Amino acid sequence: MRADVYFGSTCKASKVSRDVLNPYDKKVVSKVSICNEEDAKSILEIAKRASLEAKKIPLHQRISWLLDVALKLEQNCEDMAKTITDEVGKPISFSRVEVHRCIETIKLSANAMLHVNGETIDTTATPSGKKTLAFYKREPVGVVLAITPFNFPLNLVAHKIAPALVAGNAVILKPTSQAPLTAFKLARMFIESPYASPNALSLLYSGDGVNDALVTSEIPRVISFTGSLAVGREITQKAGIKKIALELGGNAATYIDTSADINMAASRCAVGAFINSGQVCISLQRIYVHDAVYDAFAMALVAQTKALHVGSPYDEKTFIGPMINDGAVKKALHWLDVAVLEGAKPLCGFTCKDLMFEPTIMSEVTQEMAIVCEEVFAPIVSLIKVKNYEEAKMKMNHSSYGLQYSIFSNDLKMAQDAIEHLEAGGIVINDIPTLRFDIQPYGGSKNSGIGKEGPKYALLDDYTQIKSVVIC
Repeated sequence: MRADVYFGSTCKASKVSRDVLNPYDKKVVSKVSICNEEDAKSILEIAKRASLEAKKIPLHQRISWLLDVALKLEQNCEDMAKTITDEVGKPISFSRVEVHRCIETIKLSANAMLHVNGETIDTTATPSGKKTLAFYKREPVGVVLAITPFNFPLNLVAHKIAPALVAGNAVILKPTSQAPLTAFKLARMFIESPYASPNALSLLYSGDGVNDALVTSEIPRVISFTGSLAVGREITQKAGIKKIALELGGNAATYIDTSADINMAASRCAVGAFINSGQVCISLQRIYVHDAVYDAFAMALVAQTKALHVGSPYDEKTFIGPMINDGAVKKALHWLDVAVLEGAKPLCGFTCKDLMFEPTIMSEVTQEMAIVCEEVFAPIVSLIKVKNYEEAKMKMNHSSYGLQYSIFSNDLKMAQDAIEHLEAGGIVINDIPTLRFDIQPYGGSKNSGIGKEGPKYALLDDYTQIKSVVIC
């Protein structure tokens, strides 16, 4: 099936397209339109005009719009899950989870908009003031540009477009070209809904001149991007004066204390390190283990990892499917080669056939090694032995990223210290840093980006703006 372009409410077949191959069996599963600069400029003008009408749509209709899409997703859950698996190789059980999370995200967005309000201000509070009727209200920003990645090709789209649309904005969606049909099917549900704001959502894909035309234009007032640090920097440099929300990945770490439940921690860490083949921004990459429990934890983690089923993403029992493409595999193998040259040793895994990368645990890893300094984005986790929590804290914070960290400990004071002093946007106690709930604020510090996802927080920070009013 073709993933075509939506110029507002009008779907148009592009003259040029390319095949999208299933990462597992290399079969053609969809065709993505290749767009150009003129497509981008046309969509920008459509969105600009649509934004003037979108803000006039009553809130009850916008809420009904989102709930209608959520219902359609519920009715088409299996088809959408299969589409995700076809395009990105995500195991089918996890694709179903993503669809259900997407439904929740859309419903959360509808509910959150009910609580986006202004407030009155007493202007006699200061000696320089006087009696007035003063208040502020929130209004839509206008046009939002949403750019999304392959690893959660449905739910991360919803995290951007659902709150933006319910706030009364027009949205230009540029999803990953590795999962075009997934985004196309969701966009079609929004656009064909009887409650839709006309032309408020447009969809296009990558091509020559598209990114620059969209990012440098003065029409989008917000750019919301999830992806690599390199592209995030480029957007920041080119965007000009507008709001920018960036989720740029991480180098997630945890600490295993002597007071932790070692078997539980190992079970959860295997999930955190290898779910979605490690292709998650908050994938567990660094595990700092107290030297007193290092051997026991390593043994337990190897056992838990070897129990994970690697195989066809269409098999219900599969935990790890293929990586997204050859480039991702080559990059991951390079990380391992460099780590071995630097003195690290594999405890399990370390093999790859086609795109099927065995979950790999590296031991005897030190803080200076490249494998713990950068985002690996593969099913690879490193064990680092430490003398105590203070050493682990120092080494966890010694990173240019700061998305999510965690500790496994039953020491209350240690937990309190971690909450206060670990330098990340999210801290988890007694579970993996890969834990995320869509209702929460989500986003990092340092090179992990700026801004927060989560419908309520995106509505307040990105998709609405304050207008101050004084009546004398």
